[in-house]
Amino acid sequence: MRRNATDYERTLIFCDAAVRRLRAHRHPALPRNYELWYTYATGYNAALNRAINEALERSPTITEDELDSLYETYLSPLRLSDRVDHVGSRILDEIVQVAGILKDARGNTIDYVQKLESISERARRMGSAGGPLEALAQSLLAATNATVSKTVELERRLGEAQDEMQELHHALELVRVESLTDPLTGLANRKFLESTLDRALKDAADGRPFSVLVIDIDHFKTFNDTFGHLTGDQVLRLVALSLKQNVKTQDLAARFGGEEFAIVLGDADVNSAIAVAERVRRAVMTKDLVKRSTGEHLGRVTVSVGVATWRSGDTGQTVIDRADRCLYAAKRNGRNLVVAETDALARNDDVANIRIIA
Repeated sequence: MRRNATDYERTLIFCDAAVRRLRAHRHPALPRNYELWYTYATGYNAALNRAINEALERSPTITEDELDSLYETYLSPLRLSDRVDHVGSRILDEIVQVAGILKDARGNTIDYVQKLESISERARRMGSAGGPLEALAQSLLAATNATVSKTVELERRLGEAQDEMQELHHALELVRVESLTDPLTGLANRKFLESTLDRALKDAADGRPFSVLVIDIDHFKTFNDTFGHLTGDQVLRLVALSLKQNVKTQDLAARFGGEEFAIVLGDADVNSAIAVAERVRRAVMTKDLVKRSTGEHLGRVTVSVGVATWRSGDTGQTVIDRADRCLYAAKRNGRNLVVAETDALARNDDVANIRIIA
């Protein structure tokens, strides 16, 4: 009961500290803001505390934008599986180490058993059979054998725990992949795309800029209305396959929504991005769509592509928006085109200052 009371008192202290921080920085008492300051008060997340302390050294007040960034970096639910996986790996390592210690201990104990058996045998040969020395040796031998048996049983149970941890790791990886994958196309989903853009922004700040392609299937609604949703799904999978075949493993292809896709190209300038966009456009255009149920040839599918490259001060959304503007320029200029931004942005609905690749 005293332990529960102590926990209760401690949590109240953390709670009070979190509320004081919310007031001091004039942050709205939203659950995520409270969670961040409560976690800071506990000191359990060392990386978060370091980041907050560094921010406080720069300025006495943390802005709401900074608070959002801290939450996304250190507490976001998107990183929950990573944290669980990290903890699971540490537990698994501990099990392996303990199993190794037990194995060594069992080896030493067996050596001790052999020595006791040798002492008992020597006592018997010296005519002390049934005497105190042999009785002591036999007693020690029995106790040691019991210890060996318990050690073997503990090793067995640890082995089972290790196997279960491996299965949990595998299951966690499957869940993580499923949570970040579009089930229809097998590409990354929007959540994975957003987290990839976050990482790309950090790399860009370190001198490795990235480019984004936004890809839309031309006349997709016509396919759906004319041939049905099953054929529409086939079109989506066909385009997804072309994306997979034309991006490197370190780049990301994602289904952005509906018939729209995106590719994040790490460490790629606009010219490199245009080359990839052209490969994707041509790969889609060369595929002949066949209705699976009837074998009927439905013609060819084309895509329009917009290309944008990171600039200083960009967010993931601003890069996407610029690529999207270029995409719609491609649509207005006849479709089946790659439109890339140049140093000057496209102005509203105008196509001035953008390069068109047909």
